Amino acid sequence: MALDVCEIFYGIQGESTYQGMPCVFIRLSGCNLRCRWCDTGYAYDAGLTMSISEIMEKAGQFGCPIVEVTGGEPLLQKETPALVDAFLNIGLLVLLETNGSQDIAKVDSRCIRIVDVKCPSSGMEEHNDYSNLSRMTEKDELKFVIASREDYEFARKRVRLLDFDGCRMNAIHFSPVFGELDPKTLAEWILQDRLEVRLHLQMHKFIWGKDARGV
Repeated sequence: MALDVCEIFYGIQGESTYQGMPCVFIRLSGCNLRCRWCDTGYAYDAGLTMSISEIMEKAGQFGCPIVEVTGGEPLLQKETPALVDAFLNIGLLVLLETNGSQDIAKVDSRCIRIVDVKCPSSGMEEHNDYSNLSRMTEKDELKFVIASREDYEFARKRVRLLDFDGCRMNAIHFSPVFGELDPKTLAEWILQDRLEVRLHLQMHKFIWGKDARGV
């Protein structure tokens, strides 16, 4: 069993409730979406083909108990659930970040699944699989990347609908597009509407800069 891998690196978790924690990132290659503000376009290409055992050996060199499988879009590759299982079965905490267009039920619910809901400015809103909201557990997390007031209104509406749908999740993140929407502005909107969401900043970009790779 093999997967196409863009990069494997040891860094600081910047985009979840585990923000600030050391983490091994396994960035898989390929994506079915082309978000306007995408910051990992370099993962569109094929990458290096690696077996699950090779990936685990490389990741294990860092001796870190937290692993994130990301992309690109990791759920495009049929062996991704097996990769997640392999890490779970040796007792690691596993996060999976997905663009929200693929069925997250493919992945063991022991994994913390971070689901991105695409807002209008991404240009990919029509690809949202809203059925994923009913597949989430109390461990999973939801993320909205917001570039404008229109995006905020869209995200706010979706969050309020969740209350009626009885959806379960650990956290809801509102993340401003780095360098495009002032975090202060987004914070003020959240406070004005008394939303029970987390203002989420991409910590790694504040540390290493917006164009850094492998950190």
